[in-house]
Amino acid sequence: MAVYTHLSAEDLAILIAEYGVGELVSAKGIAEGVSNSNWLVDTARDRFILTMYESRTELSDLPFFLGLLDHLAARDCPVPRTIHDRAGQAFRMIGGKAVALIEFLPGISVDHPQTAQAYAVGAALAGVHLASLDFAGSRENGLGRSGWKALLDECGDSGLARIDPVLPELVAGECAFLRERWPDDLPRSVIHADLFPDNVLMLGSAVSGLIDFYFACTDITAYDVAVTHAAWCFDAHGRNFSPQISAALLAGYESVRPLSAAERAALPVLARGAAMRFLSTRAYDWLHTPADALVTRKDPMAFARRLVFYQGAGDLAFRP
Repeated sequence: MAVYTHLSAEDLAILIAEYGVGELVSAKGIAEGVSNSNWLVDTARDRFILTMYESRTELSDLPFFLGLLDHLAARDCPVPRTIHDRAGQAFRMIGGKAVALIEFLPGISVDHPQTAQAYAVGAALAGVHLASLDFAGSRENGLGRSGWKALLDECGDSGLARIDPVLPELVAGECAFLRERWPDDLPRSVIHADLFPDNVLMLGSAVSGLIDFYFACTDITAYDVAVTHAAWCFDAHGRNFSPQISAALLAGYESVRPLSAAERAALPVLARGAAMRFLSTRAYDWLHTPADALVTRKDPMAFARRLVFYQGAGDLAFRP
């Protein structure tokens, strides 16, 4: 469940009236997502997504997130634009929390992507990277290597061992490896940093929407390729790798933005970092989410398995 804050029908009607998008017809809470409260809003004119930003989203980050959406949408990326209110503001405050109204994009998220869909996602991601090059905003990646380390330290070896006995040794060895091998001299841009299949809307084999840019930041461009590779090329449990999806995703990306030789060579290390990023956040949530929370915990071992795969496969995971 992803509606953490209740808004009455009266509150919603008053809020929507501030946007000049027509009278509110209906608003339904959306169960997907884990960080913010979301509603599907229908007005007399159109359909929108209303998001209330909860404790995980810093108010100071909203100009970056929402400005990025508008920047990318203006450059014809398949990204929802922000609906500004009558005063021209991208977000408003209600009950001490920020809310934003976002364009609704049609499409569905796929559970089992086909190669044509993976190709389209790769091309769309490359388009975002190129379109963001002249975006004025910048945001540090709070879930880079230091962020993973902090979360894993809070888990502790005993906590990691409660998830699975292999984790403490796996994590310690990988942190040391990445500290020594991380490629800091590659091209950088704004990256999505969380482009899982549930953050992509598809109409057939076409990408109709890239959504949920709330981990977007300025970081190594090829790292975003690695994150997307880890997200799309395995089954949900991280047990089965699809070389066909991998090849299609990378081919789609390079049809728009060819990777340099240095970026290609770095992908195996970057992918191990991507696996560690999601292993660490999932492990932290696994250990710290209250038992009565209305959020389904995600299995950290799904990314431990990806990590072990990338450790063994090396560059073979990224060959055509």
